[in-house]
Amino acid sequence: MENAKTTYTTKMLILSALFAAIVAACSQVSIPIGPVPFTLQVLAIFFASLILPPKYAFFSLLVYDLLGAVGVPVFAGFTGGLSKFAGPTGGYLMAFPIAAFVTSYINAKKPIKNEVANSILALILGLAIIYVFGFLYLSWAAHMTLKKAFAVGVLPFIIPDIIKLAIAYLIARAVKSRKVLNIA
Repeated sequence: MENAKTTYTTKMLILSALFAAIVAACSQVSIPIGPVPFTLQVLAIFFASLILPPKYAFFSLLVYDLLGAVGVPVFAGFTGGLSKFAGPTGGYLMAFPIAAFVTSYINAKKPIKNEVANSILALILGLAIIYVFGFLYLSWAAHMTLKKAFAVGVLPFIIPDIIKLAIAYLIARAVKSRKVLNIA
């Protein structure tokens, strides 16, 4: 007979793998608009972050990055390989697990007692992590000024990403309210 901790761990690992696959699928909804494509990755990353506990949110995005690093075409445009980490989007990719952990951690710890405000704080901090890592690395990898990297790697994405955060929140809230995944 399985104990409850083993069952919980197995369930979390399966959900982590599922969310890594969801991020990979959402990465393929890609519109190239410059060195950083428009994708639905952010929606999937933050959906995972609002559902999974912190270490599993981190693990899920780490698995996604590792799959891409070894060449599985999980990144935007069905690409993969270590070269993606050295290219203009490398900083964004490296930030995904960290942003997922921070978002999930803040969402779970609830420093703000109002659930919506707490989730907004978690989501905005997670997105800020992706933006900061992403545009700083973009500046370095593409030999751009910080101003130019910000202009092409952050500015065009702010409004669409805020919409994606809202959608991720609403989907996560619906999933949790229906106890579809039965995560304690």
